[in-house]
Amino acid sequence: MIQLIRGFKDILPGESELWQYIEKTAVDLFQSFRYNEIRIPIMEKTALFARSIGETTDIVEKEMYTLEDRKKDLLTLRPEATASIVRSYIQHKMYATDPVQKFYMIGPMFRRERPQKGRYRQFYQIDAEIFGVASPLADVELIVLLNTLMERLNVTDVEVHVNSLGCPECRPAYKEALTTLLNGVSDKLCANCVRRKDKNPLRVLDCKVPACQDAMEDPPALIDHLCDACSDHFNTVTGWLDRLKIPYTVNKRLVRGLDYYTRTAFEIQTGALGAQSAVAGGGRYDGLVSALGGPDQPAIGFAIGFDRLAEIVGQSDADYRKPLPLFIAALGATARDKAFDWCLSLGRLGIGCEMEYAEKSLKSQMKKANRLNAQSVLIVGDAEIENGEAVLRNMASKTQQSVPLENLIENVAKAINERS
Repeated sequence: MIQLIRGFKDILPGESELWQYIEKTAVDLFQSFRYNEIRIPIMEKTALFARSIGETTDIVEKEMYTLEDRKKDLLTLRPEATASIVRSYIQHKMYATDPVQKFYMIGPMFRRERPQKGRYRQFYQIDAEIFGVASPLADVELIVLLNTLMERLNVTDVEVHVNSLGCPECRPAYKEALTTLLNGVSDKLCANCVRRKDKNPLRVLDCKVPACQDAMEDPPALIDHLCDACSDHFNTVTGWLDRLKIPYTVNKRLVRGLDYYTRTAFEIQTGALGAQSAVAGGGRYDGLVSALGGPDQPAIGFAIGFDRLAEIVGQSDADYRKPLPLFIAALGATARDKAFDWCLSLGRLGIGCEMEYAEKSLKSQMKKANRLNAQSVLIVGDAEIENGEAVLRNMASKTQQSVPLENLIENVAKAINERS
């Protein structure tokens, strides 16, 4: 038997309804804030990710699914969404109409990470981006958006963590201070961090190896090295969070794993899965549009780990499956033919309807109606056809009523709509 590729998963009926609920909640919120959906390809030229994410990041060095096509071009399954959205923004000259654009997208990403609970090699993200706004108010809007989504999904134990990564002007001084510390504790760092400390020292702050965290117990804070412009920007963000009464923690260890981030970085962390962990994160990347060949336009965005969010939301006892409006229990070949015709007609009207296609007893069909969470059951057999009336049973109240076979579709639709 051929089985799933390691690190990939099926989203089965029962779970897919939960995913649909999360997706609809997110889309409704995005549209309220006037974000437009963008759908990007799952495969891009490898150079896009190498230039945007950074050639020294773990993603580019180890985790991307890259292949060579017949023309010897290197192509990669997208490991994240931002680079592709920026590429689309530039390629289609969307900045020419209006540089301020707000997008959202939902879909799969691919990274060859070590599979573990809540982390897959094909994983899903909910992504939002704002282009063309340098103001820190855009940063605040995205944090509010994330906070509101968590509230609507009843995700509790949520903490907002924020930091500033500075800009090309103020970051070099911080990197120098950080590198000095790292050189002094290099014998305590893991092999990855020893390699990172010279190429990308900020990534050491994000290492989850306990020995590295102990060695970096008290690192220098980037917010202590900010230039005046970055400091003003960060103070405006935190000032608005105070004003909006959104609790937050200034986390000096918070960095983003990708090279393109500048200034504000943020995460939504929750302990709903046990240990405190991030379910969403993002930040500002003001230089990425120009670095990929576009105009000098600021940008900021976030990504939510859909798989992890679904695991958290799914901990509640709520049943996200939609009830079945009608099940038709048909007894006999003539009744089954009529039932099939009625099912098709009701489906065209937008009323969900199921039936049993095989010859089964009424008891067996009623059990199936219960399994399908049917709200009503229409019972029809030879006797009902002869009398010209079917029986419509309300499965909650156990009451029954007769429904004439003449104009049955209209009569049943009316009864179901009155109930809903």
